[in-house]
Amino acid sequence: MTERPYDVAIVGAGVVGAAIARELARYELACVLLEASSDVGAGTSKANTALLHTGFDAKPGSLEARLVHRGHDLLEEYAAEAGIPLERTGALLVAWNADQLAQLEVIEQNAHTNGYEAGRRVSVDEIYRLEPHLASGALGALEIPGESIICAFTTPLAFATQAVVNGVELRLDSALIGRSTDEEGLNVLVLAGGREVSSRYVVNAAGLHSDEVNQMFGHDGFTVVPRRGELIVFDKGSRQLVSRILLPVPTAKTKGMLVAPTVFGNLMVGPTADDIEDKAGTESTPAGTRALMDKGRTLVPALMDEEVTAVYAGLRAATEHSDYQIALHAGDRYVCVGGIRSTGLSASMAIAEHVAELLAEAELELKPKESFETVRMPNIGEAFVRPYCDAQAIEANPDYGRIVCHCERVTAGEMLDACRAVIPARSLDGLRRRTRASMGRCQGFYCAARVLELLSRSSGRSPGELAELEGQ
Repeated sequence: MTERPYDVAIVGAGVVGAAIARELARYELACVLLEASSDVGAGTSKANTALLHTGFDAKPGSLEARLVHRGHDLLEEYAAEAGIPLERTGALLVAWNADQLAQLEVIEQNAHTNGYEAGRRVSVDEIYRLEPHLASGALGALEIPGESIICAFTTPLAFATQAVVNGVELRLDSALIGRSTDEEGLNVLVLAGGREVSSRYVVNAAGLHSDEVNQMFGHDGFTVVPRRGELIVFDKGSRQLVSRILLPVPTAKTKGMLVAPTVFGNLMVGPTADDIEDKAGTESTPAGTRALMDKGRTLVPALMDEEVTAVYAGLRAATEHSDYQIALHAGDRYVCVGGIRSTGLSASMAIAEHVAELLAEAELELKPKESFETVRMPNIGEAFVRPYCDAQAIEANPDYGRIVCHCERVTAGEMLDACRAVIPARSLDGLRRRTRASMGRCQGFYCAARVLELLSRSSGRSPGELAELEGQ
């Protein structure tokens, strides 16, 4: 048993759990953030479309609509403060047939209901002035200027780093395997390896496993059915083909496959939407890749002349319900945050606010701290100055002028910083998400040995151990 009970234990250090930890770090509370894997944001949060949604197309009146709308504004402001790469590109929701064209009016009305009124209808001529490489045949579009692209890697790291800096304890490799209560009514969380943590309150932000954690508390209101989304990333030469996010008219099941820029200077196509059983099923498939290439060819034909940099897949925590499954169970001193699907990144900070309100409703005292330390994350976005071209940074530390990953222009200084950070990189994947090392055209073929050497020197693990971890 831990030496003292925590006030709040947050289960899951994805973007939502990390945001909740950051929010609770504002108050005079003893909090612990538990994560089953060896890093923050290493699950669903790292493999999505990395869009900051306005919530214009959410179901009116839903909790998701309210929290995405609020979360968009909070995260847009926080990104500027914390140095999270974000570009307000705007989006075009394009109609390709008469039914979709008719839907634009409904979507626009729903957007107004959701509090977003900046959308406007765009004529065919203007569509092609805005996006000249778009395939022919568009019948109309709705422009959504508030839609943005953001770094899905830096966001949970920023949240968790600020939480830790302000007193939250982060425990990695701490999978929750059971729960009970003690004689004082405290929640006792049993972790892998037989360790235990006691806490007055528990917040379940376990993503794909949120239904399993919910069952540990005696509740069964939803079941997570993983929805696999596969994506293709095209090389940086493709970036000039599209300047905005190109959205399809959504269906009842999915927002559909889109074409979007990334903050790293690429274009991507995706995601697919396939319900599967395996909560670890993140492999790409031949069928998925074919569907993505077909969609890319249909929307932006010139994409087929560009090189593919990477193919990847992520899982969304879909349930049988159309809305988020956020509920307070005051008697258990437990808040469930389940069914957070592809909009979780956009809504994360608003979800955190909402959870704090629910905890207060359950009689957790929220006394603000006298000070709340800010953080500034290293920039890995293309729209901002990076170390390799920053003369002042190089003069102060020559390692910022020593490029190791040439595809992505990542320097030795950045990698060493990542290995020494508040939440350090402990694996190649962790280093990749913090610096972009090995994310480029060669996928680490050229730089892997040097990257492994730097990580090994900083982590104390041998290159062989790190390579083995990468393959797991």
